[in-house]
Amino acid sequence: MDMISGLRDAAAATHRSMHPELVAAFSLEGRTAVVTGAGSGIGRATAIAYAQAGAHVVVADLHAVALTETATLVEATGATATVLPTDVSDKAQVDDLARGAVRATGRIDVWANVAGVIRNSPLLDLTEADLDAVLAVNLKGAIWGCAAAGRIMKSTKRGSIVNVASTGGEMPAPTLVAYATSKAGVIQLSRVVAAELGPFGIRCNTVAPGFVDTPMTQRSWVGADGAFDETKRTAAVDVRRAQSPLAVIGQPADIAYAMLYLAADASKFMTGEVLRPNGGVFMA
Repeated sequence: MDMISGLRDAAAATHRSMHPELVAAFSLEGRTAVVTGAGSGIGRATAIAYAQAGAHVVVADLHAVALTETATLVEATGATATVLPTDVSDKAQVDDLARGAVRATGRIDVWANVAGVIRNSPLLDLTEADLDAVLAVNLKGAIWGCAAAGRIMKSTKRGSIVNVASTGGEMPAPTLVAYATSKAGVIQLSRVVAAELGPFGIRCNTVAPGFVDTPMTQRSWVGADGAFDETKRTAAVDVRRAQSPLAVIGQPADIAYAMLYLAADASKFMTGEVLRPNGGVFMA
């Protein structure tokens, strides 16, 4: 069974046995959800999960072809999608994304800042270019997303903003000084946004994943010739599994379900919090 057929079958089976109150708590029916970084990995899985919960999903990413693929997967669930290629490091483009979402559906109920990049470098070798690239997407992009969403949500007195950080933002991550610092900033950003926008009925929370099998992490499994190296993958995964009490690594859907919880009314008593789907690697 291909992925699209599987999604259609899952959509057809939705709600057959769940209690209506539980369905309502996790439903995004009639809502609009914006997801950045939706072209692959956690962003794509989040867009699909929001679609399965009933949302119209606005998918944003730098890569238009990947976005079209995500939109196809979203629509296979029976939901609708709007494709808006966006560079989140550019404030003007993020503002345009918010306006485009409102033009498409008249509202924004959920905004998920998932877009992220990573650069490996020890502190003593870190270049200004690498630092700027990481902070521009991971931190500034999240700030611009929170601001754009907040302006729209403020007028309706409700909304949920979900930011993606990382375990690396809470524990030492050697060779990832730029990435780890940006993700620590995202965690604090969510708390400030929760405090500032809470009086307007807007919640803001963070998901801090552990190691997840995504295109971003798979880049380290490529050999010198540019081809996928299964030996490297096995070695890397074995190390990560050994760090988890559950002996597991994450899949994009594992994070997407946490993203859904924070987007939906099921988490209406939560704001400024960090949800940590990380296999037990870091416990706060």
